[in-house]
Amino acid sequence: MRFIEACLKGDVLEEEIDQFVEAWHEGREGKDLELHEFLGMEWREYQLWSTSPSVLPFILTAHKYGTSLDAELNRNRAAMAARAPSVAEAEKVEAWLRSMSKI
Repeated sequence: MRFIEACLKGDVLEEEIDQFVEAWHEGREGKDLELHEFLGMEWREYQLWSTSPSVLPFILTAHKYGTSLDAELNRNRAAMAARAPSVAEAEKVEAWLRSMSKI
């Protein structure tokens, strides 16, 4: 089961994503998949999550409601900045949003 699917079902917590990544890297699971596929993410979602892990709740929300990550980020820009654990990460997220012409 992919991480996103398991998380949305309530079988795992957001914090357990590292265990999925570790299982993939060690070859215990998902051998025939790219990491982003094994996690259940689209490539763009994975790219942003890998540099700004604080966006994971927005990725989950997008999957839960069948919306795009871009739509969730646009709707929750202020919340996303507030969730960033540091100013540097908030700036990375802001730069990414600007590069995607979202702000």
